Amino acid sequence: MKYFIVLAVVFLVAWRWRSARSSTLEHQQQQKAKAQAGPADMVACRHCGLHLPESESLRGQHGVYCSPAHRQAAEG
Repeated sequence: MKYFIVLAVVFLVAWRWRSARSSTLEHQQQQKAKAQAGPADMVACRHCGLHLPESESLRGQHGVYCSPAHRQAAEG
């Protein structure tokens, strides 16, 4: 009887480990798919001219900027 309980515990631990591992692998594959979605539109910082993806830029009154300091310097 005690061998059956030990076997059941080992089976449950292995099953939980595999299910957690497969969900982690799925999550990593989804992240890769998002990263490889396609090219991003590039914009230039209005203050220094640095080119960066539009999704990472900061919008200001006079254009886009690469950092809050550059936005403040150009608009302040």
